[in-house]
Amino acid sequence: MSGDPVKHLAASPSNERINLSAPHMTSRERDALLAAFDSNWIAPAGPALREFEDQLRQISEREAAIAVNSGTAALHLALLALDIGPGDIVICPSVTFVASANVIGYVGATPHFVDCDRETGNVSPEALAQALADLTAIGHRPAAVMTVDLYGSCADYSSIVPICERFGVPIVEDAAEAIGASHQGRPAGSFGVLSAYSFNGNKLITTGGGGALVGPQDLIDRAAYLAGQAREPELHFEHREIGYAYRLSNLSAALGCAQLERLDAMITRTRSIHQRYVDELSSIDGVQIAPQDVFGRGNGWLTVAHINTDLHPTPTAICHSLLEDNIEARPAWKPMHLQPLYTGSACTGTKGSEQHFQSGLCLPSGSSMNASAQSRVIAALRNALNASATTTSTIVVDDATIDIAEAIDVRSGQSPLHLEHRAPTR
Repeated sequence: MSGDPVKHLAASPSNERINLSAPHMTSRERDALLAAFDSNWIAPAGPALREFEDQLRQISEREAAIAVNSGTAALHLALLALDIGPGDIVICPSVTFVASANVIGYVGATPHFVDCDRETGNVSPEALAQALADLTAIGHRPAAVMTVDLYGSCADYSSIVPICERFGVPIVEDAAEAIGASHQGRPAGSFGVLSAYSFNGNKLITTGGGGALVGPQDLIDRAAYLAGQAREPELHFEHREIGYAYRLSNLSAALGCAQLERLDAMITRTRSIHQRYVDELSSIDGVQIAPQDVFGRGNGWLTVAHINTDLHPTPTAICHSLLEDNIEARPAWKPMHLQPLYTGSACTGTKGSEQHFQSGLCLPSGSSMNASAQSRVIAALRNALNASATTTSTIVVDDATIDIAEAIDVRSGQSPLHLEHRAPTR
């Protein structure tokens, strides 16, 4: 690992905050930012941006790449570049971050959700095949299938790709969480006609917020045109269609280049963290650590534990308990078909996704977490697992005292800790 020893990996106070996935910075990132600053390439252009895009192109084994200001922007551009719009249907996993579904609405299309594998949370090929067959049979063949490489592990592309080819439907790959992961030797980001990455602050590598779209040159050229406010190639500002201010800045790209230099080392660390959770928690009755290598080699971004709530408190109650020790954890993604925002949306299969949400607990997994911090998490989790599901106490979150009895119904799982969406956002 290059750069100075990371402060996060040094011994830390026993009450220091442990985040779910904190940025992992070294002097290499600082030097890269200062070099970009000193060069005065501050705006959304410059040598660091070109270098970052070239590295992403190589990592994804794609023809071209464009870096943008969020993973959401990348997904939005993917649908626009494929001319998906009003009247179209896009299949999307129900278990995902809301951005995957929202961008379908951005272009005026309609999401059709599909179930997931209960254990990994990745899209169920069986549910996908059923949805494609049902929609095609009534003359509504989807314009695209969006896959999501959840928690840093690729979806089951050995099954998914042939299914989509059989129905003649293109794949848009949401690899937001999975950079550096692979499936049968192919990298995450290489399976869709277009594929998106995210570099949000909680991802394995970060640009302080940002994303990228990778794919064939012609489609990336189209996306780049739209991401630059759809400006025509004139000296004056000429516009024939609506565009967007989506480009990543050169400063952010400089940070991204430095992060990519350490990608392999960070994956080695997160996979080691995952394996320790497996070694120390799998023997507990009612606790199962979701494997990360079922469909390929995961990058270890987040480790998910499945909790048998007949034996232990719910994942949400456990999250609140961990917060008492200043440890951040999170329930698994709440399925889109259960979100107030998507009430009434079609969903093929629900059992796997609902079970995944009910039992899934995301554990701190960032590569900056040291061994002693992980020991704190494991000890606190053991204590939480042994607690009564109806325990009531107060916790402090962001300097505010919260009574758990008021903040959470442990039986229904309703809590501000999971991501609930009620109104459309852009």
